[in-house]
Parts: sequence; C-alpha cells; structure tokens
Amino acid sequence: MSQQAASILIADDDRAIRTVLGHALTRLGHSVRSTGTAAGLWRWIEDGEGDLVITDVVMPDDNGLDLLPRIRKIRPDLRVIVMSAQNTLLTAVKASERGAFEYLPKPFDLNELVATVGKALAAPAPGVKEGEGAVREVAERSDDTLPLIGRSPAMQEIYRVLARLMGTDLTVMITGESGTGKELVARALHDYGKRAEGPFVAINMAAIPRELIESELFGHEKGAFTGATVRATGRFEQAQGGTLFLDEIGDMPLEAQTRLLRVLQEGEYTTVGGRTAIQANVRIVAATHRDLRQLIRQGLFREDLFYRLNVVPIRLPALRERREDVPDLARHFLAQMPAEGLPSKHLDAGAITRLQAYSWPGNVRELENLCRRLAALYVEETIGAEAIEAELSEPPLMDGDGVAPAVDDENLSSAVERHLSAYFNAHKDELPASGLHERVLREVERPLISLSLKATRGNQIRAAELLGLNRNTLRKKIRELDIPVIRSVRSEP
Repeated sequence: MSQQAASILIADDDRAIRTVLGHALTRLGHSVRSTGTAAGLWRWIEDGEGDLVITDVVMPDDNGLDLLPRIRKIRPDLRVIVMSAQNTLLTAVKASERGAFEYLPKPFDLNELVATVGKALAAPAPGVKEGEGAVREVAERSDDTLPLIGRSPAMQEIYRVLARLMGTDLTVMITGESGTGKELVARALHDYGKRAEGPFVAINMAAIPRELIESELFGHEKGAFTGATVRATGRFEQAQGGTLFLDEIGDMPLEAQTRLLRVLQEGEYTTVGGRTAIQANVRIVAATHRDLRQLIRQGLFREDLFYRLNVVPIRLPALRERREDVPDLARHFLAQMPAEGLPSKHLDAGAITRLQAYSWPGNVRELENLCRRLAALYVEETIGAEAIEAELSEPPLMDGDGVAPAVDDENLSSAVERHLSAYFNAHKDELPASGLHERVLREVERPLISLSLKATRGNQIRAAELLGLNRNTLRKKIRELDIPVIRSVRSEP
C-alpha cells in the first residue's frame, strides 16, 4: 500500500495519547478511530476495519501482545505497531515474534511514530507464508531474571535490534568497552532465538594460549601433536545446533583467523590432524572491546574476516552514556545478593544520585562489584550517599612500583577520563588554573617517553622509532621534561 490516506485504529487506555496520535495522524489526511480497550479494537478488526493498528500492550481488559496472533490469523495483511511503557527486552522480542511491524517504547517520539506509520503503510503486506505454523512463544520471565536491564533510549534501540535478529541465524558482531555486558547480549540472542534448544558455547580468545586456539576451536585427533593422546572435541563441535560466542575476537592470532574465515565461507571445518570435513551447524556471535578497523590497518586482523563477522554490528553503550539505567541496575544487583549468601540492601535517594553522577570507567561490571561490596561490608540495611561517596572516592591502592592499578580491563581513554574527573571534582565550583591542555599533555607525554626508553634499554634511536619521533625531537623532549635516561651497557649496537 502506498503512503496515501489510510484508516488507522488506535488502542490505548491513556486518553492523552489517543488525542495526540489522533490529531497528528488526522493532519496527515488519515482516518483515525481510537478506543481505550482491547475489546473495542478487536471488534473493529473482526469487522474488517482499518489498514493499520497502533496498540498499547497493557490495557484494562486484555494485553495488546495477546491480540497479535489472533489478528494474524484473521487479518494476516494488517500491519500492527506496538507501544509499551514496560520497555524490556522481553516486550520487544514478544512483539517481533508475534508479528508486529514495529515496537516503540514509551514515552515515544511523535515524529518517529509518524515516520513508522509511513513505513508501515508503504511496506508490502506481510501475509502468512505457506507452511508457517504457530509463533514460537518466549518463555515467561520476570524483570528480575531478564538478561539485560535498562529502559534508557540507548538500551531500547538495542532491544529492538535484538528482537529483529531472534528469528535469524545472522552473524552478529558486538562491540563495546569492557564490562558493558557483551556476553549477556550474546546469551540473549541465543536464549530467545531459534537455536534456544541447542547449546551456548563461549570461548575467550584472550584467555587461551595462541598455540592452542585452533585445537580449542576445531578439536584435534589423537597424535595430531605432542601430548595429543586422545581425540578432543572443539568448541565448534560442542556448539553444534546452537550458538558459538567468540569473545575478544580481536585477540585471535592470524593463523586461526584464516581457519575461521574458511569455516564461515564453506560452512565446514576439519579437526587439527583430521582429514574428514565436518559441517558447522552453529550461529556465530563475536565480541570485542578493541577497534578492529585499526587492527586491520596494523595488519593484525583480516579484513575479509571482519566483513564476514560484521554482518549485524551491535554497539553496546558505556554505562556513562545511559546513566538513567544506573538505579535499575543497582537495585537489580542488590536484589541478587541474597542468592550469593549476602544480606539484602536498599539505596536511598541520595545514594542513587551519587551513583548516577559517577563516570563508571568499569561500566556495569564495576557497578555490580560495588553492589557486592556494599552488601558484604555495610551493616545498615539502607545504604546512603555517605557510603557511596566513601567507596567511590577511596584512593586506589598502589602496586610495588607506586602505580595505581587500572580498573579491570580499563582502556587508556577511560583511565584519563577517570583521573581528569577527579581533578575537576577536587576544584568543586572553581576552575583549574589556565594552561590545562598543555599540562595534561605533559603529564601523558612524560610517562610515555620514559617507559619507551625503559623498554629500549635507553637506546634513544630505537625509542624515537617506537614513538614515531625524530631523534632530535626526542632529545629535546627529554631535556624539557627532565626525563632521566639510564643507558644499559647492551643498549647501543
């Protein structure tokens, strides 16, 4: 159907929403009928009315999601847009699996909804494919057991993308900083997808010695190498019929990348030392916190493999990009503590405000560990802002060299942001002295040059090459920054 005047049915128990949508769609020339009940909507659908339906999920007499299979049965060509204030992954998945054209979380953007209406009216009629059976139902879960927590706009977009992928076997690449929950997304794709009855197998490339990765992935035959006394199954074979999650794919050595590419191209593999091809019936989900495009430029990652894996890219936002989710996440983690044998705790308003003001360089993992500390170390049942301040403001412990250890897997950008945030916070309402840019650059440049000289045993020629500097420029910076140079007796050729 082209984007011409259409008959649109709206079902929502919120009169204000019905009014706003009715006015907006009427101005576009559409004929609009609205109701506050599922029964009223169903009567119109049974009578053959409407070219498009916009329905809420929770209504006084029924659930809008429960109407979708019934609508598809008697009106398979009728497009349905679902709106919901529940805003969970489960809602998005159910809406998609039950045949909704689109799912929009509340509060919705009116312009986005109007644009979605236009797309729905212009799209080919969905119909019912020959041989299509009943819609696979997602197992009921409470919000406390959902794999992903958060109702922010950033997470809503993630949910919508995931919902569209559940009925496919498309390869997915998940990127994001350490601690953002990449494995949780991979598990959600499996648990709610078409391979849910099969195994979910995860392998972390960064945790396996390079020389063992091919054997871990593809298995090996008895006698394939020294120490291979029995045949061993690899992760591909273990994941047969299910999902294989390749975590930290950026750490995979090039030789293993070549074998993985062959599997993705040909759909089969051989064990190490084997000759018989084995069909690879797995869905691949990969993840990394590294910039694979930069690794490609450095010759450390195959470009052809990147495009094979990056069929559907999903970027997980850092926690500081979705601070509105911090309260829900904190409450969720604290609610899980009794299952770990720790006492139940609650947060007061001041504590939540302080949590939301923090930058969370360790992301969701850091917040989870903080909640675990709060439950274990504080006797009061309700945690206040003072306890949060004490935990977040505590100076880092030093190692033997007087260096503060980074947060688990913290990258350089996050570390710099963490230190600069503490610097600005220390000035309270005042601003630091002028010349901040030059001072910060000197603070970063001095340890960079110092450590480069240490790594090259004081060889300034090699250090200059390592840094990409002219040798005279390096000498000038050594003098300006007053960097001691300790030359090894073996440093110069």
